[in-house]
Amino acid sequence: MSLERASILRVRVDKVTMDDTLRHCDDFIKTRVPHQIVVVNVAKLVKAKTDRTLRRIINEADLVGADGVPVVWFSKFLKDPIPGRVNGTDLMERLVARAADKGYSIYFLGAKPEVVREVVNVYTRRYSNLKVAGYRDGYFRPEEEVKVAEEIKESGADIIFLAFGSPKKEKFVRDHLYRMNVPVVHGVGGSFDIVAGITKRAPIWVQSIGMEWFYRLVQEPRRMWKRYLFTNASFAFLIGIELFRRTLRPQRA
Repeated sequence: MSLERASILRVRVDKVTMDDTLRHCDDFIKTRVPHQIVVVNVAKLVKAKTDRTLRRIINEADLVGADGVPVVWFSKFLKDPIPGRVNGTDLMERLVARAADKGYSIYFLGAKPEVVREVVNVYTRRYSNLKVAGYRDGYFRPEEEVKVAEEIKESGADIIFLAFGSPKKEKFVRDHLYRMNVPVVHGVGGSFDIVAGITKRAPIWVQSIGMEWFYRLVQEPRRMWKRYLFTNASFAFLIGIELFRRTLRPQRA
């Protein structure tokens, strides 16, 4: 599969829309070959700057979408525009609806036991014909990973959603992508908590102006303020350096 790509802070981001991504997922399922989908936001770009393993995993993934609105904005500032956002939670929602329509089966992995059970309950109530290949929580020891991956393979799932944080989910997929043998592997971070009603997602208008992080900060100020202060400041600094570097490049030619 050939995709046109942008590069932001040395991280590859594919120039795809949500509809493009869904069509590629259909193609992945037809092939029966495992494919890793990654979506990147500001936090992941900053993390990938210092975590070379994470950066390599993202750059070698089968499809990389722009999760956050700021990623799309800055791709335009860098004159390497990405056509639209591929938000991880929205992609999960669209894939569940598509699975119910096309008969794909889904495996749900991650979060607390009660959360992942509620996610399955929510989706099976919403889509009575949805095929659930299986589910389990994310609380297992590293030495159990191979067993978990083999259980997923036995389920015969077409799609798996991994509700782990970064870089845990990317590294888990790197280690077990072919052992799980699932055509579409999508890391969804905290999306299970949103579906289960544990956390509330920002309204659409807040998402559209790139302020989801602030909405989350208001909900959990004590836990999130340091993370967002560091991440946003780091991203602004790194993008500033990148813009300066790119403006100098033509003068050296």
